[in-house]
Amino acid sequence: MSNPFSLEGKIALVTGASYGIGFAIASGMAAAGAKIVFNDIKQELVDKGLAAYKEAGIEATGYVCDVTNEDQVNEMVKKIEEEIGVIDILVNNAGIIKRIPMIEMTAAEFRQVIDVDLNAPFIVSKAVIPSMIKKGHGKIINICSMMSELGRETVSAYAAAKGGLKMLTRNICSEYGEYNIQCNGIGPGYIETPQTAPLREKQPDGSRHPFDSFIIAKTPAARWLKPEELAGPAVFLASEASNAVNGHILYVDGGILAYIGKQPK
Repeated sequence: MSNPFSLEGKIALVTGASYGIGFAIASGMAAAGAKIVFNDIKQELVDKGLAAYKEAGIEATGYVCDVTNEDQVNEMVKKIEEEIGVIDILVNNAGIIKRIPMIEMTAAEFRQVIDVDLNAPFIVSKAVIPSMIKKGHGKIINICSMMSELGRETVSAYAAAKGGLKMLTRNICSEYGEYNIQCNGIGPGYIETPQTAPLREKQPDGSRHPFDSFIIAKTPAARWLKPEELAGPAVFLASEASNAVNGHILYVDGGILAYIGKQPK
């Protein structure tokens, strides 16, 4: 292999990649040579994504699809195969979180998070695996979380889903590794996004936001991470360089999971 990290000639489907982490990962894969396909749940979000990719100089194709709907997913995958080609790389990125204390959360709210964060990766993976088997290779990357390992207040559904996604990752590896399909996960740390911007703003007295202080104290890197810092790990897991890596969760967290935290002063 002249460049084992190259994605030239590969087709990558990144779910929910109109913006944020998904967009950063897809952009990194495009820079490595992949042809990008993405979906979102509404046409306006797909249009927003297409505009962002165009501005970045990336050729991408977008589809409207609810990844919790098996019929819609099967139809999307069929269209991609007909219009672009067989999917070589799947990134299960689409997800939601509801920050609600467990005893205040309804069963319907819990099920919604499980549906998007766990059932959808099962549905989309199930849709692409048969063609990967026929082609003789495939890469599936599940966007897990530090909540695949840790608990925290108000995220019972999210932690349950991401813990389940970790085990789905390992089971896809176990079940389909013999077909040259590698399924791994990425567990992001705390990322600088527009959604987290209010948590990083200075307070009127010039001090850090309490949550910002908490994250800085818990992260050996002593900073929030940037979305584009997930691109390299994703390209590695999508490339031939990781052909012997399977069933692994790569935590890109600035060291949080390795660290007990600073001693209070």
